[in-house]
Amino acid sequence: MFRLQGSKVLAVEMTGDAVKAKNGSMVAYDGQMALKKLSGGGEGIRGMVTRRITGEQLTVMEVRGQGTCWFADRASEINLVGLQGDKLYVESSNLLATDGGLRTGTTFTGLRGASQGNGLFTTTVEGHGQAAITSDGPAVVLRVSPQYPLSVDPGAYIAHQGNLRQTFQSGVTFRTLMGEGGGEAFQIRFEGDGLVYVQPSERNTIAGDV
Repeated sequence: MFRLQGSKVLAVEMTGDAVKAKNGSMVAYDGQMALKKLSGGGEGIRGMVTRRITGEQLTVMEVRGQGTCWFADRASEINLVGLQGDKLYVESSNLLATDGGLRTGTTFTGLRGASQGNGLFTTTVEGHGQAAITSDGPAVVLRVSPQYPLSVDPGAYIAHQGNLRQTFQSGVTFRTLMGEGGGEAFQIRFEGDGLVYVQPSERNTIAGDV
């Protein structure tokens, strides 16, 4: 259903089913399509209330019909993630599209959320199907194993999946080691077994310069 056309455009083949995508991200379509804006990130009234309380913003639309849709977001690189009943944790700004059958929600992430200034919650995607996430530059997928934990700059973090535990480490970041940071700084440490998606460009965060 999902395929990349180049690295910055997502093509979705529609056969009467639906896809949920970031509001305004559809750049073209052929065939017969119906578009509908969804409230609360597609999670209904409860999702709308939850996201308003948590500050985790996700504005999506549902596209349903026959034909092909093309999606893009500010020329960002697009990465496909397959889910087999597991859960993907992703920054809401990096979630481009999901299969209509995948469920989205919010979850508490503790201090990692605070390090980014994005609140204490992040978006989850779970079920069976495909999701498309964006990155500023080609994303790198890093494996975490029990023998090899991973530390990530919060500004480069996009998403993770698998059986991972995350902790919040203060006092150092990669920039401060080079004498380029200012004030207190932080890292995210992942332990367990899973995958972490990072981008080769850092978004502006509170973590790097408090």
